[in-house]
Amino acid sequence: MAEHLLSTAVHHTMPGNYVRPESQRPRLKEVVSGALIPVVDLACPDRAKVVAAIGDACRSHGFFQILNHGIDAGLMAAVMAVALEFFRLPAEEKAKLYSDDPAKKIRLSTSFNVRKETVHNWRDYLRLHCHPLDQFVPDWPANPPDFKETMSSYCKEVRELGFRLYAAISESLGLEVTYMKETLGEQEQHMAVNFYPPCPEPELTYGLPAHTDPNALTILLMDQDVAGLQVLHGGKWVAVNPQPGALIINIGDQLQALSNGQYRSVWHRAVVNSDRERLSVASFLCPCNDVELGPARKLVTEETPAVYQNYTYDEYYKKFWSRNLDQEHCLELFRT
Repeated sequence: MAEHLLSTAVHHTMPGNYVRPESQRPRLKEVVSGALIPVVDLACPDRAKVVAAIGDACRSHGFFQILNHGIDAGLMAAVMAVALEFFRLPAEEKAKLYSDDPAKKIRLSTSFNVRKETVHNWRDYLRLHCHPLDQFVPDWPANPPDFKETMSSYCKEVRELGFRLYAAISESLGLEVTYMKETLGEQEQHMAVNFYPPCPEPELTYGLPAHTDPNALTILLMDQDVAGLQVLHGGKWVAVNPQPGALIINIGDQLQALSNGQYRSVWHRAVVNSDRERLSVASFLCPCNDVELGPARKLVTEETPAVYQNYTYDEYYKKFWSRNLDQEHCLELFRT
């Protein structure tokens, strides 16, 4: 099955099943570059200022960069290095992990959901479940030899960072500092290690088309040298070029629901280029499957009635995977 992976070969021509209809192409010349992306310095001693900055970014953009987040730069570099080493393994080694089953908790695959798609995306990815680590790590890739140790260390750091961000997001909404963490239950944690090879005709396809994230919070470690992430802001696609050492945070669908629509789960996409491969490592904090989700009661008033009905994350996630990635916002299916 490894022959389905883009990373097993060099591509000089564009396969037809990756070419988007003209109306759906990325129109790369129209993308806004150099736009100001909100930046939050977590080392700022004024906590009220940090909380306000995070709230403003969640409300206006749905994403922001964080600096001085506490994750060691050496560990971040090691994560990117071991990820690249993994995708450069021989095809027969990668074939051991290949699956196109979205329900499989540890899998190497390509595009997004090849069982349903009519047009594929220019991406290979390694999907890992990360919590509890002792349950999943034994089944993670055995090669490269330092893969498990490096990624495990990063997962632990990211989880703690995510909980710190939940506290600030809760405060910014006027909720108890523990609200988000407690409401979302014993959370799952997933990781997608994304590999975007050089593409012969990048203007015809995507690494990933426009989508929102179905989870609660996404923490993205980006390639510092090769751009590719774009977010929709003010009706235009904006290129995201992170500051050195920064992580990108984006609000997922569940925080939009819990905030009663005050905070935005941002539409974003990944584009590719013809010259250089690109990597990213996305970490997803996800609600417990059976926890009931919906707008926080404190945010529902006569003036601001509930925008969304209550549901379980299991219901939401199944609905999300039953659709194409770039269909209407999945939350629209749960409006009151």
